[in-house]
Amino acid sequence: MDAYKVLLGEILIQRKKITREQLDAALSTQKEKGGFLGEILVNLGLLDERDIVVALVVQCGLPYIAVNKYTIDPEIVRLIPKEVAQKEKVIALDRIGEILSVVMINPLTDDKKSYLESLTKCRIATFISTKSEIEEAIARNY
Repeated sequence: MDAYKVLLGEILIQRKKITREQLDAALSTQKEKGGFLGEILVNLGLLDERDIVVALVVQCGLPYIAVNKYTIDPEIVRLIPKEVAQKEKVIALDRIGEILSVVMINPLTDDKKSYLESLTKCRIATFISTKSEIEEAIARNY
């Protein structure tokens, strides 16, 4: 899942959410300070979280879930320890057999998916949501 045909910044430009100059400035900040491009664009006040999630949906084809509106079985939530959920901005949503549905803000990192698979002993099905929606769901469910 590491290589995508269209980069996030290019999607945002195509959708007329940012300009090339704004993308270049954000990429420069990313190179200097690190971090995720989407978070940098939000922190710069150029976009909101939902703009980034929509671009990620376009980029990777993963479904979006407003996880803060979901009722989650407490037994499912506990499959991911609270500390991990808070640090990684992830929350378990549902489990069918050995497949655990997990909502996260950055589904593009295979290492996070592998980590969750080893932690939960389940195969991970990934969904995306905004950081604030995930934080709200974590606060409500732990």
